[in-house]
Amino acid sequence: MRYELMDASSIASAVTRGEVSAVEAVSASLDRIGRLEPRLNALITVMEERALERAAYVDGQVASGCDPGPLAGVPVVVKDNMCTRGVRTTCGSRILGDWKPPYDAAVVELFEKAGAVIVGKSNMDEFAMGSSTEHSYFGPASNPRDISRVPGGSSGGSAASAAAGYVPIALGSDTGGSIRQPAAFCGVHGLKPTYGMVSRWGLVAFASSLDQIGPFGRSVGDIALAMDVISSHDPRDSTCSRRERPSFRDGASSPAVKGMRIGIVREFLEGPLDPSLKRSIEGTASVLVSSGCAIVEVSLEESASFGLPCYYIIAPAEASSNLARFDGVRYGFREEAPDLVSQFTRTRSSGFGEEVKRRILTGTFVLSSGYYDAYYLTALKVRKRICEEFDRAFRSVDVILMPVAPSLPFRKGDLLDDPISMYMSDVFTLPVNLAGLPGMTVFTGLEPSGLPTSVQLVAPRWQDRRLIECAAVIEERFGCPPVAEGGAL
Repeated sequence: MRYELMDASSIASAVTRGEVSAVEAVSASLDRIGRLEPRLNALITVMEERALERAAYVDGQVASGCDPGPLAGVPVVVKDNMCTRGVRTTCGSRILGDWKPPYDAAVVELFEKAGAVIVGKSNMDEFAMGSSTEHSYFGPASNPRDISRVPGGSSGGSAASAAAGYVPIALGSDTGGSIRQPAAFCGVHGLKPTYGMVSRWGLVAFASSLDQIGPFGRSVGDIALAMDVISSHDPRDSTCSRRERPSFRDGASSPAVKGMRIGIVREFLEGPLDPSLKRSIEGTASVLVSSGCAIVEVSLEESASFGLPCYYIIAPAEASSNLARFDGVRYGFREEAPDLVSQFTRTRSSGFGEEVKRRILTGTFVLSSGYYDAYYLTALKVRKRICEEFDRAFRSVDVILMPVAPSLPFRKGDLLDDPISMYMSDVFTLPVNLAGLPGMTVFTGLEPSGLPTSVQLVAPRWQDRRLIECAAVIEERFGCPPVAEGGAL
């Protein structure tokens, strides 16, 4: 049985019925990782021993007649900025290269309670700062659709793990597009939930008002299944909402899209956009119309014009504050020095990579005396206007359909020396984080070159299920993302 071709619900059902053991499913995942990982570098840590122990525990639950959970025996990967007790959590950085947290992140607890088995921690741009997974202390990851290209970032390792068949579900974090953009580049689905839908307890912070955890998967059903598991209130995270969560699986299995008004953003189709991605938008709109939806043109002029500069003031400002804790004194990497100030300077200079240092410096500057009002305070005002602009748009539409990125996945090294062009790859995703909205990348097919195309769906706050419903209709037309194998690998 080829487990890499199976979705999570099929694996869980087979394990629960005793048709296959969790140990067999996890062993198959580890075998595939062993074969492909030298070329992909999608993982920083492979958790073989812990995974097999956990799989044996799940099999024991099945044998004793206990309910092993909705993800029974399903191998999963989590991004390496989510704490795993006793297993190193590096954030892709030298400064945390050997740090082993004393606790699990909330999403790790929820996955394991549901019967899932974590097989690895995925490669990522250092501290989630990047759009290509080339800014990792542990080396760049490759796109399994074409290993000469980037998998996107910062959650590129998680997206690549799902696309390559390591696992059916992987978790990433999204601060400005870090789930949706790599999902598009690797050809899988990826959901950034509403800010506050999923607990951030145990997620190493980048920008606390923007970060959100969400799933990657090769089927909308698996995305929905993962969301049913991880979207619950957590009192340990003060930003995690107490509101009741919907059943995402019901939305995937019985999508109700008839009568929905789908917004097309005029400004995002007028700018630079790869022709194949524009065709994906048009084709997806046709599919939704044939399912009973109406297409309405909307304007997001301020988001299109000011989203990028607004984000690159607010996010670095929050990062400069959050990353101040990494000083070589309390935990993590330390450079020895004759005095405390020299130790701070040496540790942070050699412990952080160039992109992280660039953003810390930017954030420190915009928060500094004399510049705070001109930059940071102004950005907060612009952010409010972006939120209001989305609110106005959602008075006339239920879901917005727009691109994920301006281009197909670019080649490794092409943008490393051009930070502005790298930042531009998230121009369509950043405003969604600034407004705290749910956004989802939905796979729409493979080009003749083998590179994937996708669209982005955005909904009002707390209407994440609408995205699942629309995605289920789109998937019915375009099919589930195939596992990347042969050709590039």
